[in-house]
Amino acid sequence: MYIVVNGGGKVASYLAKTLLERNHNVALIEKREDIAHKLAGELPGSPLIVRGDGCDAAYQEDAGVGRADVFVAATGDDDDNLVSCQLAKVAFGVPRTVARVNNPKNEHIFNALGIEAISSTTIISRMIEEEATVGDIHTLSALRKGDMAIVEVTLPVDRCVVCGKKVVDLDLPADCILIALMRGDEVITVHGDTEMQPGDTVIAFTAVEREKTLKKALTGE
Repeated sequence: MYIVVNGGGKVASYLAKTLLERNHNVALIEKREDIAHKLAGELPGSPLIVRGDGCDAAYQEDAGVGRADVFVAATGDDDDNLVSCQLAKVAFGVPRTVARVNNPKNEHIFNALGIEAISSTTIISRMIEEEATVGDIHTLSALRKGDMAIVEVTLPVDRCVVCGKKVVDLDLPADCILIALMRGDEVITVHGDTEMQPGDTVIAFTAVEREKTLKKALTGE
């Protein structure tokens, strides 16, 4: 597939690297000259990197958005992600647009406009590559308004109450499943013998009413 990623920060660059390693064709749009130069030297396969504003049609055209199978907006600004996805959909007719949502309160806006909104890099990459997973993700997104939710909890660096313990030994609330850990640039699938480390971001599937209990169980707060 041909995938255009708007953004060059940690999330966008990790996603681009993952997709390139899986033999997809990837282009990036990044407005900061130093970051664009850094990405050119770090990413495998010498992907196309366009230095410019991903919310500008001219730069999207330079990146070949018109022939893209998927457009991903992964900047740290929800407004930019929304505008760039809308531009890709309306001006270039991209069949799928996926956006990183930094503020969960904005998720319904993206969904209302037909943009697949998600906060986990791992889930984004799976959504792009595995059509079967997309249905599941949409179901979870819909359930977010009802009984279940996908949540992220970042473990404290100091006085981590669960670090060094196996997941199977943790006292987690009912109706809660730990899906993955994000540790720096690494994504770790959670098993019973998985041990968490300070600063890990935990991705979990949980009943909405258990969210606060889950956070307390993982962070002590």
